[in-house]
Amino acid sequence: MLLVVSRLRAQNRDSGQEILNGVDLTVRKGEIHAIMGPNGSGKSTLANVIMGNPKYRVTDGDVLFERESIINLTTDQRVKRGLFMTFQHPFEITGVRLRSLIMASLDAVGRRSGVSNIIKKIDEIADHSGLERRFLDRYVNVGFSGGEKKRSEVVQFGLLRPKLAILDEIDSGLDVDSLRKIADVLKLLKEEEMSLILITHYQRLLDYLVPDYVHVYDNGRVIRTGGPELAMVVEKEGYSPVLENVRG
Repeated sequence: MLLVVSRLRAQNRDSGQEILNGVDLTVRKGEIHAIMGPNGSGKSTLANVIMGNPKYRVTDGDVLFERESIINLTTDQRVKRGLFMTFQHPFEITGVRLRSLIMASLDAVGRRSGVSNIIKKIDEIADHSGLERRFLDRYVNVGFSGGEKKRSEVVQFGLLRPKLAILDEIDSGLDVDSLRKIADVLKLLKEEEMSLILITHYQRLLDYLVPDYVHVYDNGRVIRTGGPELAMVVEKEGYSPVLENVRG
């Protein structure tokens, strides 16, 4: 198993509010998992806890990555182990060019091997994802559209090649053509046995990138797991029927 989340409970460190209520999730190498759920159900919080965001405190359960607990590791240490996360609203970094950020990130995880070779790879991934090369020499996400910010993140983790990438609403703000290009890059990464967790509200991403498993998430826990057909049920009928069946 690549990632095993078992009986995970966590709370907001400042308020003490419980935000994860016994989450169980298992991801194998090369699998795609989609996590869907209503706004405010805690999907992004789960991703942040897996990544070790210090805003949250784990109160019970465990997170194993490659059979070792990572609960006590910092976010940086988890990234070096092979975890990566994109954000709903990517940060803008004035004064740091995207190409420089990528090369520094590769240095940090020990994956940089020859400047000319890396520059070529950066350009290739940018082309595949639909990000114009001129954006590589601009400050990170400054003045980028929503779609351009998402494509810049795809370029970053496409080069870092993490073992597991958690993509938080990577499809938001994308037109159909951009979505297709990003899905094509994700397919290539899956073929290289990268595992993906897709946090999404919409079926349209899953039309291009078919998941192995779909999880419906509510109230800080996974309440139902199925195949791609579960996402189609949600798309057609909404979350209410699924939630009522569990609650009721």
